[in-house]
Amino acid sequence: MWVLLRSGYPLRILLPLRGPWMGWRGLPRSLAVGPPRRRYRKEALAALEVPVLPVTATEIRQYLRAHGIPFQDGHSCVRAPSPFVGASKLKDETGAATSFSLFIDKTTGRFLCMTSLAEGSWEDFQASVEGRGDGAREGVLLSEAPEAEDSEEVQRIWDRAVPLWELPEPEEAQLARVMFGLTKVTDDTLKRFSVRYLRPAHSLVFPWFSPGGLGLRGLKLLGAEGQGDRVHYMETTIPQPGAFHNLFGLPLISRRDVEVVLTSRELDSLALSQSTGLPTLALPRGTACLPPVLLPYLEQFRRIVLWLGDDLRSWEAAKLFARKLNPKRCSLVRPGDQQPSPLEALNQGLNLSRILRTALPAWHKSIVSFRQLREEVLGELSNVEQAAGVRWSRFPDLNRLLKGHRKGELTVFTGPTGSGKTTFISEYALDLCTQGVNTLWGSFEISNVRLARVMLTQFAVGRLEEQLDKYDEWADRFEDLPLYFMTFHGQQSIRTVIDTMQHAVYVYDICHVVIDNLQFMMGHEQLSTDRIAAQDYIIGAFRKFATDSSCHVTLVIHPRKEDDDKELQTASIFGSAKASQEADNVLILQDRRLVTGPGKRYLQVSKNRFDGDVGVFPLEFNKSSLTFSIPPKSKARLKKIKDDNGLVAKKPSSGKKGAVPQISETHSDQAPNPNKADLSKPSR
Repeated sequence: MWVLLRSGYPLRILLPLRGPWMGWRGLPRSLAVGPPRRRYRKEALAALEVPVLPVTATEIRQYLRAHGIPFQDGHSCVRAPSPFVGASKLKDETGAATSFSLFIDKTTGRFLCMTSLAEGSWEDFQASVEGRGDGAREGVLLSEAPEAEDSEEVQRIWDRAVPLWELPEPEEAQLARVMFGLTKVTDDTLKRFSVRYLRPAHSLVFPWFSPGGLGLRGLKLLGAEGQGDRVHYMETTIPQPGAFHNLFGLPLISRRDVEVVLTSRELDSLALSQSTGLPTLALPRGTACLPPVLLPYLEQFRRIVLWLGDDLRSWEAAKLFARKLNPKRCSLVRPGDQQPSPLEALNQGLNLSRILRTALPAWHKSIVSFRQLREEVLGELSNVEQAAGVRWSRFPDLNRLLKGHRKGELTVFTGPTGSGKTTFISEYALDLCTQGVNTLWGSFEISNVRLARVMLTQFAVGRLEEQLDKYDEWADRFEDLPLYFMTFHGQQSIRTVIDTMQHAVYVYDICHVVIDNLQFMMGHEQLSTDRIAAQDYIIGAFRKFATDSSCHVTLVIHPRKEDDDKELQTASIFGSAKASQEADNVLILQDRRLVTGPGKRYLQVSKNRFDGDVGVFPLEFNKSSLTFSIPPKSKARLKKIKDDNGLVAKKPSSGKKGAVPQISETHSDQAPNPNKADLSKPSR
């Protein structure tokens, strides 16, 4: 069996789950350290019983002034003297405060002390200043040190890795350079960045050094495998990706540097540094995430250029990261034929300094003419598939209708009670999550434990209770997905939910939020006794959040009570017409089992604002794996519907297996029955 992994590189790879060469974390067994240990994600968002407003930059400044603490207002953080450093280090001979080593995030209030590496929440900082808490000043808030097992593994791999130019066989070194595109990167550049090569794993090794060069904290291994005329890359990080917060190249940054170029790959940083001589840093998780814990290390720069890649997804990530870094100091390199990724530009002999000079400001007060949109429109026309969004791997028929999953949209999903809405939408979201779409789940109807169990079963494509010996293997892979859960359950206030979603977008760069379901938020709203008005307000809040945060929101809404013999329509969604009007996409899970017998379920796309394609396709439920994805050998009958005149497009039947049958006339807001015997004769 194979699993699809995604790295920060533009290519995807298929890795076998089992095999004689595979060990823990995908390393050769000769490098594996005993049995895998259990590690649990600590990033679950805390439950909020009452609406709590996040701390603001104004409140932070007022608090510091009230306690007589001097501070400096930065781009994304407030700098202040650290209470975790001795008084002798905070003042010079005249008694003036000189060391502003504490950075407080303006959005979340979290702090980081660069000197002691102490970090914590805004409440922790207040407790330290006011002398509350047990030993807070003594450093109990220090960042977690790497686990001993991780440290041993990191050191052992690092000791076995060697520089490329020290390989005993020149042919092996040349092959490695070709595989990783390093033919024009010099040995001096590799030496300056301390890049090594691990021969048993055929991987480059990029180190993560503690601030100040205090020691080796982690490693990233980049493997390459040739397949035909293409090269597939694989990333492995120690510690796991969620705890790997390395800005590659940080030890080479001087305090006097005021400009830096951010890249999404370590190889791009090597190329940029060699060609331009500018300070460069590589983000730890590519275009997937910019953890806020790294923002203090970027405060010293007055100008940041983001050159993250050569596709639209990199361009979207660059604009999103610029919001965190303060758009007024950011410039973006737009992808294009003459502006590929830095490493590719070096190999093509392009002038990287000239490309950097073409970087566009990330901030402008307003758009006043088409001239400012011209290049973006050209980019979407030149990259139609990328502009359509992330495509599903389990639902190819959904790709043919919706074309892809795009940021900033609102999808409304409905279906009869007991039809499997939660089970389907969990696989729908899991499909995207496995492709690197950072996902936040808000399940108000079922517990997170039960939801995680369903998703893990779908991820493993089989019931793990029957093969518990494989649980750890699958759980380790599932844990590394960019998947988070809100800990709410039952009725919640929309204000609390929106605040939590905004926090998640900032901290975890969430791109997809699933809310299951709308009805559980209506009981807390005291806006009006009119439930319809309350629902309209909630839908409007989600619509605004999706647009402002450039985040896709999938909202599950129960339908009105309908007769069992009637198919659901867009008008069947509970409440007023606002839900269908505000939504970019409307999906309906049709369940005809009560009328036509078991197995008669299909998904209807009744609204598609992107390009107007609507239609239906059948779903087959696999009880053992809890999946709705159609097996590859099944006949997938896709039916497209024209929404302008209500006529279904006819497609001639080829008579071959898997051919799309002819479709009868039907109205665009009513799904045709895919189980009728005569599909070739138009209805009148």
